[in-house]
Amino acid sequence: MSELISEERCRCPFCAEPITIVVDFSAGSQGYIEDCQVCCQPMGIVVDVGADGHQSVRVKRAN
Repeated sequence: MSELISEERCRCPFCAEPITIVVDFSAGSQGYIEDCQVCCQPMGIVVDVGADGHQSVRVKRAN
């Protein structure tokens, strides 16, 4: 079984610095905006939870 709350490592799509975000998979698939912890630019966080329980996170520019 996958974790419902997970720390995910990714790179900021603006400054390319490695960052860690906390993702709540219990809410299912979702999208939201979060500022980069390094450069403060807005990142779009896309959380996907498949019917089979597969979890994924994508980070993109939010502009």
